[in-house]
Amino acid sequence: MLPKYRVKNIDLSEGGMKSIYLAESRMPTLLGIRRRFEKEKPLRNITISACLHVTRETAVLARTLKAAGANIALCGSNPLSTQDDIAAALATEDIKVYAWRGNNNEYYDCIKQTLNYTPDILIDDGADLIVTAHKEESILRKVIGGQEETTTGVNRLRIMSCQGKLKIPVVAVNNAKVKMMFDNRYGTGQGVISAVKALNVLFAGKIVVIAGYGWCSKGMAMRAEGLGANVIVTEIDPVRALEALMDGYRVLPMIDAVKEADMIFTSTSCKDVVTREHFQKMKDGTILANLGHFNVEISVEELEKLAEKKDFINEYVNEYTLPNGKRLYLIGEGRLANLVTLGGHPSEIMDLSFSVQALAAEYLTLNKGQLENRVYEIPGEIDESVARVKLEMMGINIDALTKSQKAYVQNFDSGT
Repeated sequence: MLPKYRVKNIDLSEGGMKSIYLAESRMPTLLGIRRRFEKEKPLRNITISACLHVTRETAVLARTLKAAGANIALCGSNPLSTQDDIAAALATEDIKVYAWRGNNNEYYDCIKQTLNYTPDILIDDGADLIVTAHKEESILRKVIGGQEETTTGVNRLRIMSCQGKLKIPVVAVNNAKVKMMFDNRYGTGQGVISAVKALNVLFAGKIVVIAGYGWCSKGMAMRAEGLGANVIVTEIDPVRALEALMDGYRVLPMIDAVKEADMIFTSTSCKDVVTREHFQKMKDGTILANLGHFNVEISVEELEKLAEKKDFINEYVNEYTLPNGKRLYLIGEGRLANLVTLGGHPSEIMDLSFSVQALAAEYLTLNKGQLENRVYEIPGEIDESVARVKLEMMGINIDALTKSQKAYVQNFDSGT
């Protein structure tokens, strides 16, 4: 018989409930969906296995799915992103939780625990849950579909689909406009403050290197500049490099950028963005932080081998002393720095992303048996409805097309 939960300390639940309450006060869009779900029960008798960052915002999503009638089994999608008080609080609400901060060695064991509940829907953050489920086809027999909310995960699943190895339909929640344009840009962007939390560092006057210029990196560049930093962007895509240049940033190869950097932030969905050759050219005191999903963007293994000395600075930072005497400061072991230090994105941002997640679960249920085994974009009406409700909750009104305007934009006859 499976244990109902595995958390750090169930006695932390009271504090976790207070934190969840605070998050709910800032997530009105998702709470509006919950109220409808409570009445309609669109996920009645649906079992959901979810691999997500176990934060207070994730708890609001889990409670919303439960209110819709679903049975939930939840594990952490990163060994250092689980908030132990939140995991404990959810465990007291009959949600099967297998997550605790620092479960490096048992990370995949926790994923397998959630899959043992024979899920109907897989909700993923990085695709580890879905990929693991594919290794045992008996798990997939009951699955009607999956959801993925990261760029990294969507990329992995598209590769599976192209190779004919994806055995279930998957909705790319990450690609919803209200997720990518807001969660990635404003949520991850605000993550540069992780360096302030970890080392109380001043940004004004510093040189900050941002790896890549996708939505996450655009947000980080914008926020670093807003804090007074001089920003350098590195890129492999000529179009994005040109965009960064025209947005007012310097653009350099990483090997040149690191020589000037006071801080380096990565979020590219690729590996070995910052490696041994880069470490050797950095200034004394350079701060390194990764905000991409997996801890492969900064080559921590190479840094460990190169360094002559490693010192624990605080719960967020390790100091590495190189043979040349220079010291480098790595935040969060190269894992998601904003989740390690700040607890993840603000509730107001996750209100959008998790509203899409909740509606995507309903969409998969309503379309059971009608979808092919491939990656689907979020239907436009879900995107628009979430944005519209969010605006309403913020007290913002917008214009609507008049009848004549609708006729004009739907007609090709009108010309000069």
